[in-house]
Amino acid sequence: MRYTQDESDAEVTLSPQAPAVASVILLHGLGADGHDFVPIVGELGLPDSLPVRFVFPHAPLRPVTVNNGVVMRAWYDITEFTPEGRADRAGIVESSHQVADYIDREKRRGVATARVVLAGFSQGGAVALYTGLRYPERLAGILAMSCYLPFPETLAAEKSAANAGVPILLCHGRNDPVVPIGMGLEAREELKAQGFTPEWHDYPMQHAVSMEEIAEVARWLKLRLAAAVGS
Repeated sequence: MRYTQDESDAEVTLSPQAPAVASVILLHGLGADGHDFVPIVGELGLPDSLPVRFVFPHAPLRPVTVNNGVVMRAWYDITEFTPEGRADRAGIVESSHQVADYIDREKRRGVATARVVLAGFSQGGAVALYTGLRYPERLAGILAMSCYLPFPETLAAEKSAANAGVPILLCHGRNDPVVPIGMGLEAREELKAQGFTPEWHDYPMQHAVSMEEIAEVARWLKLRLAAAVGS
């Protein structure tokens, strides 16, 4: 499928030649920007019969405590690499509102919420999980790569009934030194305890994305988006 690439100060967008019938909003990791995952779209091999718009927002610039206060693109601050310090609530909530605005914009463009996938890598994956599990309207799915579940202790009270059975794909590197696989497994088990049925895949890699993982993501996206469009 061929795409037209548009850029702004806020995001990068890849639009299919035909009118989009579904959308993927993909959030980058700490210190990167929206350009980071643009190259994988061509590797997904989505069919022409499934025109999908891809939106890659840029995180705000903010100082990050664990990186000596250096200002970089970050969805939230990390004060320390502990369960308590790995995400600041104010930053998560702010970014969640930003992502919800992107979903609303897709609705205004003619793509129903039930045809939108929220996706992300590392910090972006954490925000995708936080936002998607609490979003008040049904989504097509949540894809979270190499990340963890922020604030699991509030999920039971805050989770959305509309997304109680939302499809979730979790992918993680077995040798990840940044977000250890144990944090990903913790997210999987907490989601199961909360009544979700996440699909899990791990790979012999570090804090990265592999071709094997991209192939799995492509398979999952095709199933999820085709089901959403057909419903």
